Amino acid sequence: MLRAATELLASGGRIAVTTRAVSASAGVQPPTIYRHFGDMQGLLEAAARETLAVHVREQATRALTDDPVEDLRRGWDLHIAFGLAHPDAFALLYSAPSVSSSVSVINEGVEVLQGLVARIAKAGQLRVEVSRATDLIHAAGTGVTITLAASPPKERDPLLSETMREAVLSAITAPASAETPDRASDAASTDERVAVHAVALRALLLTETSDVLSRAELQLLSDWLDRLATARSSSSPMRRSSPAAAKRPSPEVASA
Repeated sequence: MLRAATELLASGGRIAVTTRAVSASAGVQPPTIYRHFGDMQGLLEAAARETLAVHVREQATRALTDDPVEDLRRGWDLHIAFGLAHPDAFALLYSAPSVSSSVSVINEGVEVLQGLVARIAKAGQLRVEVSRATDLIHAAGTGVTITLAASPPKERDPLLSETMREAVLSAITAPASAETPDRASDAASTDERVAVHAVALRALLLTETSDVLSRAELQLLSDWLDRLATARSSSSPMRRSSPAAAKRPSPEVASA
């Protein structure tokens, strides 16, 4: 039944997932659907979750290159393409009332994204803390997908996704040399280099198994590195971490 609903959702959208169509495709009686899923809304949400789960598994096993920024760029494009290819599934996942029941599979996708961002940090090319960069990319990508999906294909701005993608990447990444393009002042350049290296060191230390530091020492070091990473000018919202984010322990520390 779930496979039938998923196929119908992919081929015909939400309106194609009817009791009659699912029953015929799965070879079951309508009451069987309600016994397992409660109602058709429950089946629709399950089909949407399965649709995203398949995409997340494909993203998680995608071959990566030696360029982590380019890999993230490619991941963005694939995710936007997925959302536009499955607009009804995407809407079911990211809008009420399905959000609460879809948190788990959405989080699995965010974890894959965070892995791509962490690679950039380890390469010394990330300007902000990994979790904040992940949140920015996820929010921007979700907004772009919803905006594009709401417009007829012929009326969509073909450059919207690329423009947003490059704007976010420009805000969160640094050149491979870890030098700032704008060297208007030595102080600004130093702040930039310190922040980039702090983010890189944090990503390396907290994702590698080490017996040198205790859990408490790792947490303290994490706090120090976070402070160094966010000690630059507070004039740009892209460069500020929220108090909640600053206090939230990283997944690596929490599981240490």
